[in-house]
Amino acid sequence: MRKPKVTVDFIKFSPVNKASHYHTVIDHMTNNPLYPTPDATLIDAQKVVDALDKAILAAADGSHLAISAMNDAIATADAVFRILAAYVERIALGDETTILSSGFHFSKQPVFANKETLVAKDGSHSGSVLLDTIRVDRGVTYVWQMYKGKLPDNDSDWVQIGITTQTSFEISNLEIATKYYFRVAAVTPDGIQDFCAPVMKVVQ
Repeated sequence: MRKPKVTVDFIKFSPVNKASHYHTVIDHMTNNPLYPTPDATLIDAQKVVDALDKAILAAADGSHLAISAMNDAIATADAVFRILAAYVERIALGDETTILSSGFHFSKQPVFANKETLVAKDGSHSGSVLLDTIRVDRGVTYVWQMYKGKLPDNDSDWVQIGITTQTSFEISNLEIATKYYFRVAAVTPDGIQDFCAPVMKVVQ
């Protein structure tokens, strides 16, 4: 049987999800007796993730210079965490529990479509919201829904706002300073999966 391998799936994550994943890896590997001497120090890893966090915030204004700086920060962070992933691969020797204790994912790990991470952030202009989710294995399309003001009393009250083949979706013409809830579900060859937990966003 083929042994599980540490994946570098984080390379394809959106900047926000990438930074979140990197923080998780650092938390899992800190004081972890299974990984006493990582090839890239956790201090260095923390520095590049902190820099990435700042770059993501700075790039929110959409300036070319800030976006370029964010891409540089992403490349630097990716390089460090590729080194850490290779180190975990070498130490774990295909043991799933050991890999998971590092915060990294492994090649045979199942993807739970009903618990996808959804991020809602300011869109490209006032009154818009950009939604990002993590790609689901075998996901063909993604169904996006929203509800204004509060969580709906009934599941059927959610309003469908789009269906995409991409893991991001931008909705416009929303009411400024108004609270909205969003959720997403992947559609696979087996049918539509469960919707993720709702995420709230106040429109700017």
